[in-house]
Amino acid sequence: MRSELFSADNLEKESAQPGLRLQNSKLLKAELNGEFMARVGSMVAYQGQVQFEALGSGGLGKFLKQKLTGEGVPLMRVRGQGDVFLAENAADIHLIDLEPGDGLSINGANVLAFDSTLNYDIKMVQGVGAASNAGLFNCVFTGHGRIAVTTKGTPVVLTVDQPTYVDPQAAICWSANLQTGYHRGEQFGLGTLLGRTTGERFTMSFSGQGFVVVQPSEEPPGGLAGAAGGQQQSGGLLNNLFD
Repeated sequence: MRSELFSADNLEKESAQPGLRLQNSKLLKAELNGEFMARVGSMVAYQGQVQFEALGSGGLGKFLKQKLTGEGVPLMRVRGQGDVFLAENAADIHLIDLEPGDGLSINGANVLAFDSTLNYDIKMVQGVGAASNAGLFNCVFTGHGRIAVTTKGTPVVLTVDQPTYVDPQAAICWSANLQTGYHRGEQFGLGTLLGRTTGERFTMSFSGQGFVVVQPSEEPPGGLAGAAGGQQQSGGLLNNLFD
């Protein structure tokens, strides 16, 4: 049987080392000898002796935070020996290696899989949610290991070494040490009263030293603020719980 389908580009890529790696731009391959964490429902194929265990959001504490915030990652633990292939609606997949001392703040909807050596928690995005329809909360990953993130289209990585402003619906992830805030993108005036708008009412601001990953697509807002239509809900109990 002959076909361009069977070209070397489409054949399974082999590696001598276990771990997460790209099969292609839209497929993640995990060469499994132990365990890793993955988004529920992301498996598209596997070979070998592999077990899948649903974890909810990764523990009772994270489960409660996810219920309160709408943020988080519905997880499954994948363990055994073999090859596992993962994807998420044909989104582009990118690998990020975290070293001790690194921190990555990421929209939970863009987490595909990560090494079980990494730690993550749900944290409030400071200075943004009270004034926007953006999600109030993000997943923050720390530790040593690899994480696979998804984007809708090819992203741009902005180096934050000067004031940087991003549409919050296009910001996928950023260095957790960056300071975030709110920036009004258009001035209030007669045009605004008449219903004229640029569509850029506000942006997220970033300052410090680090990076921001921006995708060429604006996703609907998620998290608590998205579910609540952008109403103020960041005070009281929630502020105390997520500080």
